[in-house]
Amino acid sequence: MTLMMPRPKPSRHGRALLAAIVAASGMAVAAQGPPTPSKRDAALQGLAAPGTVRVIVTTRAGTQSDVAARLVGRGRVLVKQWTVINAVEANLTADDLAALDADPDVTGLSLDAPVALPTSTTTSASGECVALQATLGLPAMGLTGRGVGVAVIDSGIQLNGDFSTVSFYDFTGGPAGGPYDDYGHGTHVSGLIASKGSQSQQTCLGIAPRVNLISLKVLDGTGAGATSTVIDALQFATEYKAQLGIDVINLSLGHPILEPAATDPLVQAVEAAARAGIVVVASAGNVGRNIVTGEPGYAGILSPGNAPSAITAGALDTRATPSRADDIVPTYSSRGPTWYDAQVKPDLVAPGHNLVSDAAIGSSLYTQYPDRRVGGNGNGNGARLFRLSGTSMAAAVTTGVVALLVEAARGAGLAPSPQTIKDVLAYSALPLAAADPLTQGHGAINPSGAAALMTAVASGNAAVPDAAATLPSPVTTIAGESWTWGQTVVWGNTVVWGNTVVWGNTVVWGNTVVWGNTVVWGNTVVWGNTVVWGNSFSGIQINQLR
Repeated sequence: MTLMMPRPKPSRHGRALLAAIVAASGMAVAAQGPPTPSKRDAALQGLAAPGTVRVIVTTRAGTQSDVAARLVGRGRVLVKQWTVINAVEANLTADDLAALDADPDVTGLSLDAPVALPTSTTTSASGECVALQATLGLPAMGLTGRGVGVAVIDSGIQLNGDFSTVSFYDFTGGPAGGPYDDYGHGTHVSGLIASKGSQSQQTCLGIAPRVNLISLKVLDGTGAGATSTVIDALQFATEYKAQLGIDVINLSLGHPILEPAATDPLVQAVEAAARAGIVVVASAGNVGRNIVTGEPGYAGILSPGNAPSAITAGALDTRATPSRADDIVPTYSSRGPTWYDAQVKPDLVAPGHNLVSDAAIGSSLYTQYPDRRVGGNGNGNGARLFRLSGTSMAAAVTTGVVALLVEAARGAGLAPSPQTIKDVLAYSALPLAAADPLTQGHGAINPSGAAALMTAVASGNAAVPDAAATLPSPVTTIAGESWTWGQTVVWGNTVVWGNTVVWGNTVVWGNTVVWGNTVVWGNTVVWGNTVVWGNSFSGIQINQLR
């Protein structure tokens, strides 16, 4: 009998995790009692007076100005408005929320949640740039990302000899002037995508060193930011796609999923970018491990990694070797399914563990973690490179590969859609034998195989499986070893392998998932062999997301 999994509801774990967000926002939440059905996300359920909280109010198309006028009539000052998602933002009371709940023009009420960086600084002293390039089979087909525009929505960028064409826009209200990165995360991510390797004697090249970078700063010097600021940047990138030449967006950040993807403002901003033709890459999150037991667990994907159109990247530990045989998914990498919607995520995994890239000298990360500096003297002073781990890094690697595919498609006369890019990456991915689809998605990213497939798709203007049939074989050779592609594609919300919907021990059925002999059911999530999300969860903290 095939079991159908009901859509997950907010668990006690979810409420515990959100408590830190709620506290940071300064709002009070009722101590007990189930939430009443409403348009509010999980963080706003049970909001009690006194005080206000900053809320994103999503409206029906064509009613945004009417809802805004009613808010002004209640004495509220509008903080922001977004046409790309039909939403406004204001500081609201519990009474305001009750009124908006009853407003037929309002479709959603969402906390302006803090976003966090899914990055780990607890890495070992290993990690080689050369091994990263080799295990990815790069360089491939002479591709460098030339002419492709990549927007990095992050903490900014510190310019150095590794970066060529960079545009910079600051959404944090920081000091006027040129590009800067007071936290250090954005520079590291940008280096993985686009570094020319001049600071590392060409050993730490970015995946696509000839791309045009557009740095959109949304995080401050502590790595903190808000959902609304990220939406600002997404709307900007969508509106100015043509003028700035934006083809790809990298989002190595996120927050816990508080509502279904269909009403999540951050997800909807990603979907709007994808409809405009921009490929969006998002990090899965670093909530794949129970911090008490160390066991891997499921349903830890962050928003906007739950966006259907996004290419969501989990992390891969390559053990600093070119061989794919020893690759594993580290336990911290967030696994699916997505909360509420039970979508199969991540889409794939990419190298993200112990990666060396550009340092923002003097930034918070550089100052706080001197042991992560690479190069310089014995104390790390003067080091121009930095080592980090996490799905942030995996997303950056994936973004670089996407840029290569865009270049390959254009070279063959095709302007690829975001879905085509996603299908090519999925079909050519290399499945790991020891990981299930909720952990690895379609498998490990395969740049050289994807580039060959993308060229075949573009040259024949053909669907991915048809284009694959024109290639000699669905095999990629890396470091002298041959690896067969997974050859899975996505039709709607269903993963199809051949004529079946079974991948390994996982059954994908419509929008729901049954994993092996274990069912992710209702309010529970599986960590190893123990069900601990639900009534027995005992402790993920918001700072684990960083």
